[in-house]
Parts: sequence; structure tokens; C-alpha cells
Amino acid sequence: MDFNLEVLKGGGWKCCFSAMASPCEVIFDSTDQELVNKLSHDLVTETKRIETKFSRYLPNSVVTQINQAAGEPINIDDETSKLLQFANQCFELSNGLFDITSGVLRKVWHFDGGDRIPSNKDIEKLMALIGWSKAQLYGDNLCLPKGMEIDLGGIGKEYAVDRVVQLLRQGQSGPALVNFGGDLATTSSRHNGKHWSVGIDLKGLGENVTRVIEFSQGAITTSGDANRYLLKDGIRYSHILNPKTGWPVQNAARSITVAAPTCIEAGIVSTIAMLQGKAAEEFLKTSGFQHWIFR
Repeated sequence: MDFNLEVLKGGGWKCCFSAMASPCEVIFDSTDQELVNKLSHDLVTETKRIETKFSRYLPNSVVTQINQAAGEPINIDDETSKLLQFANQCFELSNGLFDITSGVLRKVWHFDGGDRIPSNKDIEKLMALIGWSKAQLYGDNLCLPKGMEIDLGGIGKEYAVDRVVQLLRQGQSGPALVNFGGDLATTSSRHNGKHWSVGIDLKGLGENVTRVIEFSQGAITTSGDANRYLLKDGIRYSHILNPKTGWPVQNAARSITVAAPTCIEAGIVSTIAMLQGKAAEEFLKTSGFQHWIFR
């Protein structure tokens, strides 16, 4: 299995591997190497399973099968159905701003730090292929209009984090911290009763500081545009795209961090908040979740 185990200074172990285009690590507050090794094997296997099943980049994934169905109904399993039902709830909660069919905009928007802005004509060609409301989801059957695609990248990594936390609890791992590319969750507080301490890097956002957050339960996610943007004529274009217009959200926050009971909850709240633009603060206040915002 492709992972590395490292002994941590002061005690404990860290399992490191790569998945979902992100560096992944799990820190175990444990001295039981045999248990840590077994759980590391199990959690990497589960993470890779989720990636293989739901990545739009892999030819045999469920998502690829859906995208290649060419308008024909396709039978889906219970796990996929539940994820799509959740995506539908997020679509409705956000009034259509969170839309898993909007990934096609990547064909014209390339957020590489350059200055190439797509034309209105190029964007308009893709707008007809966006709109989750056009899909028909009935239990274990999905019919996606021909030419449209779905992309579960907005919830897949967070879902994987929650699955790993569940696996660790079932395996009685003791205290552990899961970090998949900055999406974080913990099983419990540390053995010494102290919280887990994590740093949110704000250096790429104009502040030469790291925001330190301590937590002992639940999850934390951060959405932002520190590394993915375009800059032309002094105007910065965020990678947070409005699926209703095809253009970057105006007045989007630079960074939003949310704490919630599960990673998938924290992730969707931080993402929808980014999509709210200048109304992000109001949305976060009504969400009821603890949050930190940087503009």
C-alpha cells in the first residue's frame, strides 16, 4: 500500500499519502504501531476507493459513466444516490449557486495566475450545459441531459474525510486528526486532554500570518482563492464561479474557514458562503456554525 508512516517527535504516528490531487495525512495519538499500521492500510484503501469511484478524471468511475450516458437513464448505487441527493439539497439551499454541473466552465476558465479571460461568446456556449435542475434523479436512477456533466469535486474530498473518521472510530484508533489537503476532522481530543492545534496559512492572501485554531471534535474546512486566480488590468478574478452567469463571483471573500460537526457540512457551508459574494457574512451568521472570514 502506498503510504508512509512517520514517528512523531513527542510520541504518536503520522500516516502520509497522496489522493484526490492533495497531500493527505492522518496523525495518530497512539503508541500502538501494529494498530496504526492496520488502520493506515484501511483508511488509505477507503480513500482510494472513493477517489476511484467518484473522480471525473478516471475512465471507469461512476461519474465518468454518468457523464458518458449521452442523455440516457443510468442506474446508480445507493452510495452514489445519497451523494447526489445531498448535492441536490446544497443546490436548493444555495438557490442554485452550488451546482455540480458547473464544472464544464473549466473548459474556458484556467486559473493559473495569468491574464487570459474567456470571451462572453465562449462562456455562453457552455451555459446551456449548466443547471442541476435539468437532471432527473429518482432513487437509483439518474438521467442527465446529453452533453451535460457532473463533478463531485466540491464534496468528494470532504466525504472521504468523514468516511475515514468513521473508520477510525470503528477501529478504536483513539485520538486522531485527519487532514486531506486542508480539510480537517478529528475523532476526539488528545490523550492529554488538550485540543488539536491547526494553522490556516494566510500568507498568500496578503497577511504574513497563520491563523491558529484549536478544536477537539468535529471538522474544519477553508475555502479561498490564494492560489487560483487570474489578474488582468489590475482586476483579480477569483476561481469561485457563479454557475448562473459563468463569471467569477463578485466581491468574493479571499478566505472562509468553517467549523462544523462533519467535514462535508463544514465544506459545503464555506463553499456556499464564498459563492454569496458580499453577502457571505450574513449567510455565515445565519448558518449557526463558527466561522472565520478574511477579505
